Amino acid sequence: MHLQRVVITGMGAISPLGSGVEALWNGLVEGRSGISHMEELEHVKGLRPRIAGRVPEVNAKAIPRKARRTMSNLSIFAALAALEAIEQAGLDTDTLTGGRTGLSVGSTTGSSQALEQFFKLYLPENSLEAIRSTEFFKIMNHSAAANLAQFLGISGRVIAASAACSTGCQNIGLAAEAIASGKQDAMLCGGTDELHPLTVGTFDIIEAASTSGADDPASASRPFDADRDGIVCSEGAGILLLESYEHARERGAEILAEITGFSSLCDSSNMASPSADAINLCMKDALKDAGIAESEIDYVNAHATGTLQGDASEAQAVANLFGTTPPVSSLKGHLGHTMAASGAIETIATVRMMQESTIIPTANLTNPSEECSAINNALHLQKRPITYALKNNFALGGINTSLVLRRS
Repeated sequence: MHLQRVVITGMGAISPLGSGVEALWNGLVEGRSGISHMEELEHVKGLRPRIAGRVPEVNAKAIPRKARRTMSNLSIFAALAALEAIEQAGLDTDTLTGGRTGLSVGSTTGSSQALEQFFKLYLPENSLEAIRSTEFFKIMNHSAAANLAQFLGISGRVIAASAACSTGCQNIGLAAEAIASGKQDAMLCGGTDELHPLTVGTFDIIEAASTSGADDPASASRPFDADRDGIVCSEGAGILLLESYEHARERGAEILAEITGFSSLCDSSNMASPSADAINLCMKDALKDAGIAESEIDYVNAHATGTLQGDASEAQAVANLFGTTPPVSSLKGHLGHTMAASGAIETIATVRMMQESTIIPTANLTNPSEECSAINNALHLQKRPITYALKNNFALGGINTSLVLRRS
C-alpha cells in the first residue's frame, strides 16, 4: 500500500509561558520559567508540593458561550490552541467540516475540577438534584475530543487516545497514521490538561513530585540534574494540524515540518520504573519507520521530567543509541510537566527549533548527574541546523512513544 507523506501546516499552543506559539517560543528563547506558587495546594492536607505551572489568563470568550457550557479548562485550552493552528494553516470551513478532516486529541482524564464539584454536590446527601446536565460532558474521559469536534463541526474520524504523559505524542502519531493510510486528508491532533490539586497529589503519593522550590519555584524542575527531585506539574494544550503532503501542496499551504516516523510500544517490565532497553526499542522503531539511521538525528527532545529513575533510564537509552553526537534537552525545566499536553507542546517547540536552527537548552541543568552524563546535554542556547529531530514521551504504565520530525 502506498503511504502518503504527512506534514505539519498549523500549530497552536496554550502553556504556562502564555497564549500562542510565539509566547511559548519567546519564553523558551529568553529562558523564562512558567512555574510559580499555587495557593490551592496550601489547603490540601498531606500534600507536600506548593508550586506548579499555571496557564496565565486566556481569552475564553473567543469561544461562543453555547460551546463553553460543556467545556472545562482543558477543553477551552484545546479549543483556543486549535483555532490558532487552523488560522496558521489557512484551512477553510468546508475542508474542516467536509468529512476528510478528523481529530485526535486526548487528556489524562476528564476535568478534575468538574469531578470534584460533582462529588461535592452529590456526596452530602447522595443527591443528584443540584447537578447540572452539562457537568458530565466536562467529566467524561473524551471531553476534549468531543467538545473540540462539536465546536469545530468535525465530521471525520475522531480519536481520543488517553495515555497519561504520552497522550499528546501518541495522538500526533495516530493522526499521522490516519493520513498516511489515506483514511483522512487532514487531522487536528495533540493533547491538553488542566491543573488540579489531585493531579499534583497523584505524583506526590507515588513520590514522583518535586517538593523543592518553595522559595524559588523557577529552579524546582531540573531534568538530568544531580539535584533533581521529581516532577513539577503544570497545564496547557498543544494542537497541530497535519495534512498529507499532496493535500497541503494542492491548497498552497506552508509546510512547517514533516512527520517521518512514529512508534508507540509498551514497556511491560514495570508499572512505574522505565526500562532503558524498552526506551531504546521504541526510538529504534521510530527510526525504522522514518527510514533513517541513528547518525542522521541532529537533536533529541527528551521526555525527562526530573525524576531520578526516569531521567537516568532515558539518558542511558539515548546514549546507547546515539552516543554523544546529537544535543539533548528537555523543556520541562521551563514548563514543568504539562501532562497530556506535553508531547504536543514540546513537538511544537521542536518544530520551531528546526525552523530557527536554534536548540533550547535544559533549564536548571547546572550539574548533570553521573547517570545522565553520557549524553550530549544542551546546557546553553545553540545556533545549529536541525534536519531530523527525535521527540520522546513516556507514560506510567509503560506506554512509550517516539516521533521523528524532518525540517521542511
